[in-house]
Amino acid sequence: MAHNDDSNFVIQFPVEIEQYERKIYDLKQLIEISKGLNSTLEYNILINSILLTCMGQMQLLMAGIFLKKGIGHENFALHRNYKGFEVDHSIDYELEPDSDVIHYMEKNFKCYTLTELEEGVDSEKSLAILKMLKPNLIVPLMCKGILNGLIILGDRINAKEFTETEKEYLLDIASLAGIAIHNASLYEMATTDMMTKLKIHHYFHTMLIEEINRANRLSRPLSVIMADIDHFKKLNDAHGHQAGDMVLINVAKIIRESIRQNDVPSRYGGEEFSVILPGTEIHEALVVAERIRQNIEKSCVVYDNKELRATISIGVTQYDIDLDKSKNTLIERADKALYMSKRNGRNLVSFL
Repeated sequence: MAHNDDSNFVIQFPVEIEQYERKIYDLKQLIEISKGLNSTLEYNILINSILLTCMGQMQLLMAGIFLKKGIGHENFALHRNYKGFEVDHSIDYELEPDSDVIHYMEKNFKCYTLTELEEGVDSEKSLAILKMLKPNLIVPLMCKGILNGLIILGDRINAKEFTETEKEYLLDIASLAGIAIHNASLYEMATTDMMTKLKIHHYFHTMLIEEINRANRLSRPLSVIMADIDHFKKLNDAHGHQAGDMVLINVAKIIRESIRQNDVPSRYGGEEFSVILPGTEIHEALVVAERIRQNIEKSCVVYDNKELRATISIGVTQYDIDLDKSKNTLIERADKALYMSKRNGRNLVSFL
């Protein structure tokens, strides 16, 4: 009787199985990345998350991102959350939206080395800023067929070149990041006062509730600033509403520049402003408030060949779990401190 000798029979799995397993793993990773990127609409937190994701997935030492500077700005600027790149702070790292390099990447969605961009883009001027940073790879961010940013990646920990598979994976991450940035931009527009570029009244109240809950949960301090431009109606009556708008814009700009990235400045209403200072004791909040007051007092805007100056009265208070049963109580105490400054001559900082 004949029989088969199976002693030398070996099951050989095709190489494709290993590749499919890798793709399944990558897809699972992308799902988790997508969840992470879509878990926040806060712009700065999202940018940090995108950069750290790229660095972790690709074992990078350097990563940065070019995005539109903000509402009303068209240029793409290097976001301040960049990691590892050496930058010259006297240079504005910006790319114009109608530059050759932007148009080229918009038409050809792929990862680029600097050499590849040099071969495809005629204008040396549009490449100059990227050349200064010397990235190893540039990844366009796209949403709805429009380029809304660039990720730049530097040296890797293992010093290896990017493989084609890794580049495809980075494009997948960039697609998710582009959508997340678009959504965050829409949210930013919906919660931002268009004139002053500060947060709106409703957003302030929403964030204050969140920060009070966080202060209770983490047993950390929280302070609030309420401020009002002195004699603003007189300024409007004397010089007109356009002049008043310029003063409002200038005061808002100074407030933004005088606080930390994680503080929340808002236009509370009219010529009144508010700032939420997470993790801040009253004595620290008073330093911030005094810095704002002094910077506004020293500044001026020119309108119709006239120098317009303004001062601001400020009230400061710290959240107290025993006194503040709601956000309204906390706001009322900050308001009382503000009116103490007004009663005592204005252009002052008071606390309660």
